[in-house]
Amino acid sequence: MQKYPLRQKANAIYDNDSTSEGNPFLAALPALLSKEEFFKIIRSSPQLPVNLAEMTSEERRQALPLLSAIFIPLSYMYIIYDQLYRAIRGTYMRRTVLEGIRRTNALFTGQKIPSYATQADSGSILGVPGIGKTSAVHRCLSVMPQVIEHIKYQGQACFCKQVLYLFVECPSDCSVKTLALNVLAALDSAIGSRYIESLASLRTSSASALATQVKILCITHHVGLILVDEIQNAVITAQKNKQVKPLIRFLVELTNDTSTGIYFIGTPLAEELFIAEEHLKRRTRGIRLLPFKPDGVYRNFLEQIWPYQLTPQQTALTDKLANKLYDWSGGIPAYIIKIFQETQAQVLLRGESTISERTMQRAIDILTLRVPKTYTGGTSLSDFEVEVEPGGWETGEQQAKDGQDVPRQYANKRGRKAAQRDREDLLAAYRNGRDILHHLTEFGLLERPEKKC
Repeated sequence: MQKYPLRQKANAIYDNDSTSEGNPFLAALPALLSKEEFFKIIRSSPQLPVNLAEMTSEERRQALPLLSAIFIPLSYMYIIYDQLYRAIRGTYMRRTVLEGIRRTNALFTGQKIPSYATQADSGSILGVPGIGKTSAVHRCLSVMPQVIEHIKYQGQACFCKQVLYLFVECPSDCSVKTLALNVLAALDSAIGSRYIESLASLRTSSASALATQVKILCITHHVGLILVDEIQNAVITAQKNKQVKPLIRFLVELTNDTSTGIYFIGTPLAEELFIAEEHLKRRTRGIRLLPFKPDGVYRNFLEQIWPYQLTPQQTALTDKLANKLYDWSGGIPAYIIKIFQETQAQVLLRGESTISERTMQRAIDILTLRVPKTYTGGTSLSDFEVEVEPGGWETGEQQAKDGQDVPRQYANKRGRKAAQRDREDLLAAYRNGRDILHHLTEFGLLERPEKKC
């Protein structure tokens, strides 16, 4: 059951739970939603215009961006939500009010931070571009308030703001200063502060001075989780000027010194960085997302978006259309929506009434989408299964181990058709498991030398 309304800020509501006794930050956390509750909240099914039948071609094309507002919940999203929730909860299980004060004092005085807590949760969510990583993470975070305001706990004053998560983007230049300022900007946006302005003098200071201030503020405002998007930027920069190590060192120190969890989001290119740095291997394990397979899960996704046709007449979803859409989108959700939207635009521009294979091909040619022929290892969106009953969740089998390439799939088989072979063909006999010597003898293909007297 949902504990807080769907708002960015909320006043603390404390649980009477023995596990959170004496820890207001843990007691105030939102409840973990069931799969059904979670799916109901994150689903987005916009309504088609009520006057669609009377709309002109221009008005229909103006309404086409409506398709971008469609959001279909998939099983892997609940797994991501579960992981992020546990990472946030883990932070507050390790960090009490007293622990926060000790860490802040140590950072101010430059002393070694005393800590007997276990390491903060960390991980990564990687997937091919267009798979829906960032949008899925934003939906997962939207079901809980970002900021919880505390006033009184167990009869005593407790004036503070608890920031459950901050979402920042990895800077393209891999600068520690830029990332630190991004964190401050995200914090200002969350709680309405002006740290960017008040710490303007630190822009000319060393990166370590700015990093220390960020650590202090993360503890002061009880930040539970930091999510760093577009982490593959670090790899691109590292290949150019070898500046990635200071950034990664800052993130590692941030999570160690503040007990704040950290999650990386990006494309499979980031795996190159994670594997190269030994200390990152165990910190960056997580979900690796691959596109749909041409199966029932893909077809179910397609059936949910197919009613959103703004053309004069509806077109039934046929196997030919579904297979064509799969082969040119590669099973990537963003490409599926893009082709579906552009196909309708071409129907309306050409004065046609329904979607056809020919019009879809025209849309594909205009978009010039390029789907990779291989992917690094991961799990297809089709392979995720979530158990609703107690017992946790399970994922489908990994298609490949980390670092290995996985060929993309097609709905329509590629390549030339197999040639018809004669009965006496040796290759056909070999494939059928026949005895080759017997086969040669049977068809008179074996020459035996004549015996001499």
